[in-house]
Amino acid sequence: IGANDVLNPAANTAEGTPIYGMPVLDVADCKNIFIFNYDLKPGYAGVDNPLYSRQDGVYLYLGNAQETLQKFLGDMDLPAEGTLEQSVVPEAEEEKPVEKKQIAPVENPASLLKDAKEVIIVPGYGMAIAQAQHLVKQLADKLVANGTKVKYAIHPVAGRMPGHMNVLLCEADVDYEDLYEMDNINPEFKSADATVVIGANDVMNPAANTAEGTPIYGMPVLNVADCENVYIFNYDLKPGYAGVDNPLYAKKEGVHLYLGNAQETLQKFISDIDK
Repeated sequence: IGANDVLNPAANTAEGTPIYGMPVLDVADCKNIFIFNYDLKPGYAGVDNPLYSRQDGVYLYLGNAQETLQKFLGDMDLPAEGTLEQSVVPEAEEEKPVEKKQIAPVENPASLLKDAKEVIIVPGYGMAIAQAQHLVKQLADKLVANGTKVKYAIHPVAGRMPGHMNVLLCEADVDYEDLYEMDNINPEFKSADATVVIGANDVMNPAANTAEGTPIYGMPVLNVADCENVYIFNYDLKPGYAGVDNPLYAKKEGVHLYLGNAQETLQKFISDIDK
């Protein structure tokens, strides 16, 4: 609860940083870790904590600990709905009725895509960095073989030049007719069964609608936040190029985070669909 530097395993590896060589609590050796911190920013020493991007066995509860701990204590008495899964709790999220059905903590969220009727894929610059476009096509092909309609949502400034995503997806033999411009695809996020984000951040950051005074305020974005179930494959939880935190990363229900190199996380995800 509220600890960072004193349990940061980077102290053992990050040479040249203020905490290198500092004795720390061996929290990283524990199989299951529940972290209640206000946000994901580095501690006083300014060194990123790799625990925050560990996919297995780390559960992040972000926001004021008075609120997140209180809810956590109440949740301990609720009946279990599956095995533990990495999750994030928003700061001051409004309570939702227990009866609401969403993709919630389940043993294998990927398997839920087997029955999806419509899935939207959102590519971003991170896909280009990871050279993951061929895996994205592999994922789409698997979904289509299961009877899913797959569409690609293309933001006009995704990547580092206009048409960047189109070129990369063309390399992977994605049909041009499956690519949809922002204005055409935005109304469909609400009705889609799931959205899969690969390396995109600013172009689907809902803070663009609310965060006045930031570089992205007022920028048209893809309405990914309207989708009930979102799978995000990003390298980490840091803000995008504009430096604005994405509230989707802190949404507990219906958002599944797969952190790390998309070449690895997507490959495993594709395999997990059939499990």
